[in-house]
Amino acid sequence: MTRIIVLLNLKAGKSVADYERWAETTDLPTVNGLKSVSNFEVLRTAGLLGGGTAPYQYVEIIDVSDMDLFGEETSTEAMGKVAAEFQDWADPIFIMTEKLGS
Repeated sequence: MTRIIVLLNLKAGKSVADYERWAETTDLPTVNGLKSVSNFEVLRTAGLLGGGTAPYQYVEIIDVSDMDLFGEETSTEAMGKVAAEFQDWADPIFIMTEKLGS
């Protein structure tokens, strides 16, 4: 399994309420509907442990069970539309991870 961590802040002028509505009605069900994805979560940051503001407003966690299939599924027209909408909300950073000690 590959876990992709996405860090993002909304672009200037973007509404938190509108983004969260879009995430709940479009992003979450679409990505969780992919056969290659075992789990997808969008998390709103609440601050830093010990105090302070987090450097990112949101963290997404995508657990991918099959990267080849993920590549195929994310290349579809439907996913292209969702990806374009996502890019309109934010300039995300995508981090690929591998688990240690498996």
